Amino acid sequence: MKLNKKKRVVLLIVFVILLVVIIAILLFMGKTDTKKEKIGFIITGAMDEKGWNGMHYEGVSAACEELGVGLLVKENVKEFQGECEPAIEDLVNQGCKMIILTSYGYAEEATNAIQKYPEVSFYCSSFNYHAENVTSFFSRMYQARYLAGIVAGMKTETNQIGYVAAMPTSEVNRGISAFTLGVRRVNPQAVVTVAWSNAWDNEEAERKQADNLIENTGVDVITYHQNQTYVAEEAEKAGIYSIGYHQRLENCSDKFLTAVVGDWKLTYEAIIRQYLRGNSADIKIYWVGMEENAVKLSDFSTLVSEDIRDEVDRATSQILAGQDVFSGVIYDTEGKLRCKENQTICDEILLEQFDWYVEGIEFYDK
Repeated sequence: MKLNKKKRVVLLIVFVILLVVIIAILLFMGKTDTKKEKIGFIITGAMDEKGWNGMHYEGVSAACEELGVGLLVKENVKEFQGECEPAIEDLVNQGCKMIILTSYGYAEEATNAIQKYPEVSFYCSSFNYHAENVTSFFSRMYQARYLAGIVAGMKTETNQIGYVAAMPTSEVNRGISAFTLGVRRVNPQAVVTVAWSNAWDNEEAERKQADNLIENTGVDVITYHQNQTYVAEEAEKAGIYSIGYHQRLENCSDKFLTAVVGDWKLTYEAIIRQYLRGNSADIKIYWVGMEENAVKLSDFSTLVSEDIRDEVDRATSQILAGQDVFSGVIYDTEGKLRCKENQTICDEILLEQFDWYVEGIEFYDK
């Protein structure tokens, strides 16, 4: 009788163990069968290219891996060619409920799709189109542009600094202006001359405009706002100083002083986390900057002196303490007061309405 009772106890224990194992297996199978969240990502160039598109792909890929979400990429989707909306359609059909558009030029083409899919959250680089399902995002690259301006302003001997820029969007305009504010902080006599390439990626135009500035204006420091490093390459040929954007120039001399760079992984982590938490509609303008280590200058060359580094450190500390680049008394090129003492230009204007330039900027129009 006692033996039978012991057997029943043993059988009961075995049964409970088996039940627990079965439940665990079912739970595990259910977890693995759960569809992974899919993030759609659209870029104007290739994933493996250097510069803007490659840096953004590396950033979003690392962020998605960190957060355990899937990533579907549409590459080489050209602006103003009617390619953006079909790319969005395809990503939606593949189950993407969050789609990231990485170029300002997509705004006009994407509007119909944004309205057509109100259940999809769109995160768009520097957009000025508003909807319930749209968040405009960017890194505060202008903060690092300001620091780069300090470097340029202290290195120039001619007081002539060149800037080859893609096109006059708010993003580009505030970058030019922030850079010039940095230049004029340390060298009020210096002038920044801007030449337009009218494209994000046009090797011929960028090299030509860089050469125009170098040969015709006497610039001895030059920087740029494009996807590639063509301007810096022309500066190397001419033997003048240059400051890069997005990445360092490979196999360069010490005259390549530094580069304005962003940690796009941190930026994409921030906006993807916001989406996954279900509050994508709560913030319409999402910016991250030096405070989150998302933007900075790359390593300095040996030609950047300790005095310059100290001034950059002072400016960095002021920004981190809450003193924005676009604060205090600021005049534009027409002499109009744009910001008063003890005031700061708001994010909405910086992101969407920056259609002017600060004092100290000229334009090359030959």
